[in-house]
Amino acid sequence: MDIIIFGIWLVTYLVGAVRYILYLMHMFQQNSYKPREYVEWMGVHANVGRLLGKCLYALISLPLVVIGNRGCLIAACIMNGMTIWVNKARKAKKPLVYTPRVKRMLVAAGILYLLVLTAVLLPGIWMLLNGGVVLTSPAVLRQSGYPMLRSAELALLLLFVLQPFLILLVNWVNHPIEKGIDQYYINDAARILREMPNLKIIGVTGSYGKTSVKYYLSALLSAQYNVLHTPGNYNTTLGVVRTIRERMKPFHEIFICEMGAREVGDIKEICDLVHPDYGIITSVGPQHLQSFHTIENIVSTKFELANAVPDSGKVFLNYDNAYIRQKKVGKNVVSYGIAEEKADFRAYDISVSPRGSFFKMKDETGKEFEFHTKLVGSHNVQNIAGAIAVAHTLGIPMEKLLYPVKQLESVPHRLQLVKQGDRILIDDAYNSNRKGFEAALDTLSMFKELRILLTPGMVELGEKQYDENRAVGVYAADKCDYAVLVGKEQTKPIQDGLFEAGFPENRMILVDTLQEAFRMVGAIPNEKQKVVLIENDLPDNYA
Repeated sequence: MDIIIFGIWLVTYLVGAVRYILYLMHMFQQNSYKPREYVEWMGVHANVGRLLGKCLYALISLPLVVIGNRGCLIAACIMNGMTIWVNKARKAKKPLVYTPRVKRMLVAAGILYLLVLTAVLLPGIWMLLNGGVVLTSPAVLRQSGYPMLRSAELALLLLFVLQPFLILLVNWVNHPIEKGIDQYYINDAARILREMPNLKIIGVTGSYGKTSVKYYLSALLSAQYNVLHTPGNYNTTLGVVRTIRERMKPFHEIFICEMGAREVGDIKEICDLVHPDYGIITSVGPQHLQSFHTIENIVSTKFELANAVPDSGKVFLNYDNAYIRQKKVGKNVVSYGIAEEKADFRAYDISVSPRGSFFKMKDETGKEFEFHTKLVGSHNVQNIAGAIAVAHTLGIPMEKLLYPVKQLESVPHRLQLVKQGDRILIDDAYNSNRKGFEAALDTLSMFKELRILLTPGMVELGEKQYDENRAVGVYAADKCDYAVLVGKEQTKPIQDGLFEAGFPENRMILVDTLQEAFRMVGAIPNEKQKVVLIENDLPDNYA
């Protein structure tokens, strides 16, 4: 009977271990498979207590098995059940994707577990085969003078506890394989591009705004060209490679390549693959400071795109951004913006209403054109101005751009205007930054309805996280009527900023989850129609 209970214990133990390692694999994927960012996540966001809570019951379970009597074995099985429960899969904003890389890492982890498991079971199997003992329970085997069993159980315990580092180990073991596979795909993508010598390639990067500019530019250029752009957030080297290998067709004339970065050299790596003819730098700001460490590193990384553009090409720069405006570029520069009057392409006379935005622009001859877009906010107008500058420079007349601009759709979660029953949502939930946050607040302030800010604040800002969040709290004080803040500790800097600016305490609502935040929005008295700005949504590795 005891040996059956031991079998149940072993199965439930392994189920708990699998669930725990899938959680850790999800977090490793959320941190872009980068060991340094994963280690920072363990130290800053997961913290020891959180990880300990996921393996606590296993820590209790194994010592109970070491004791070996029936009561302890039953208790150990119950502990394993608790381990399975605390590691159950929860609904994620971006679930674990079982990519070939993830599968290979899981196989490597499984092999390591199998080796340890063999060390646990082999002594008993050996003694049974040699007739040394009749195995009725783990205790009988242990009493039969095989001291290695206790050591093997200790090894199994340590393996479970050290699973966060097991991810790093299997990633290191698999690194040569992954590098070889990645290089094969990169070479294949490079081959496809070499076979399309007439393809024009436009690189788009920036601390914020790059995805919006990519979509807007693709829509405008499609008025005259066959255009391919990187979908969604496929803005890493391998995301670009996948786009080229799976979507590039011989009839494409322009490829718009979004380029994301978390470390110095990331943009250069993509440029070395695609060799852009044109480049757009939409912004530079203190985003991802946790990995970049300094704003100077961010500036130099974004301008890796400008350095890669040949002298025959052009670099389009947002001159509203001081970091960009002050950077010297030895290339053909075309500037755009909404505030900088010296910009080559400037949107002016901007007005915003629930119907959208209206603005004017001039071409290189000074002829004026009036544009209308369904999109709201000066930040969107700035991005559209950049897209117009590129499209017009590539040969599309201004008058031919009026209708495509009017038809532009909101990029999901980027100042996207959504009507929901008796309320209007301004969905700006994609990873926030201070400039984007303030632009969204400016948009909210233009509405005459009841204005509600819903936010968990900004993340990945390193040492500047408190100051940046406090600053947007101060800025928000006269832009909203209510502030619903998700996470009492997470939003402490915003609370401090709101208090500093004299925001009424009874209109500041603190909640723990996004679901609770929406319930509280519904509970706010209907003084008039509600307009809710959803600013940022924490990724799963911050939740």
